[in-house]
Amino acid sequence: MSYEERIRLERSNLSKSFARLADFLLDSYVEAAFMTASELAHALNLDAATVVRFSQHLGYEGFPQLQREIRQRVKDDLLLHPRQAEQPNTSPGIASTALRDVSLALERTRISLDTEALEKLVEQLGQARRIVVLAEGPAQPTAYSLVLFLEEGGFPIYIARYGVADLARTVNIATTQDLLLAMEVAGQAPYIARALGEAQANGIPTAAIIASASLASARYADTVLAAQAHPSIGVGIVSLEAIVYALAQVMRWRFADRFAGTEQAISALVDRIQQPLE
Repeated sequence: MSYEERIRLERSNLSKSFARLADFLLDSYVEAAFMTASELAHALNLDAATVVRFSQHLGYEGFPQLQREIRQRVKDDLLLHPRQAEQPNTSPGIASTALRDVSLALERTRISLDTEALEKLVEQLGQARRIVVLAEGPAQPTAYSLVLFLEEGGFPIYIARYGVADLARTVNIATTQDLLLAMEVAGQAPYIARALGEAQANGIPTAAIIASASLASARYADTVLAAQAHPSIGVGIVSLEAIVYALAQVMRWRFADRFAGTEQAISALVDRIQQPLE
């Protein structure tokens, strides 16, 4: 059994100190491979004895034995996995090709992203009384990511239901103080673009975050953030998610006061909510 399997098997039963160590070894094993027990403990604000006890809890004699296994994982990453990825018509080879496709698409989107449009959208989001997201099916997960990011800053954002009657109702009650934001990957819901057009005709601010500049929503949006087009819907979804992440980081910088302390407050609430009822 590998150290990762041992950690995952024990994870739900670990103390807070052991859990911090477990998560670090899973998420940052490359760094851990080159740390002494004392350095690892210092990085996590623990004592070295805790690192030793944790290793023994997993069934190792001590941290050196655990670390040898972690270092072997790093060697496999550097030497074994690249050779496997070069073999065509194998699972590693296909996975490597897919990830290269994603990496290339993200790099092209990074280079071509309209930064003026990005800044304009940031200002639109900051000024809107309400932000209403109109998202097609494949863009729904990314729309939820945007809501998650912006809710932490207290921005009034929600996702509209995308049935035709629901979209009509959304446009009908929207005002010039609102922002209607379309999110599309494949253009599978053309009525979203039409709803955006109706809103624009009524003087309601509109915007679009899309996986391809040729999608219909772009024609009815005051502001457009578009990824580089790709024939794969999957790559389009990843590119759209990347744009939303970049937008969220700019929002956190531009409206730092609105986001200040939010993550800490949420973390404290999580701890309190998990406490048993008296």
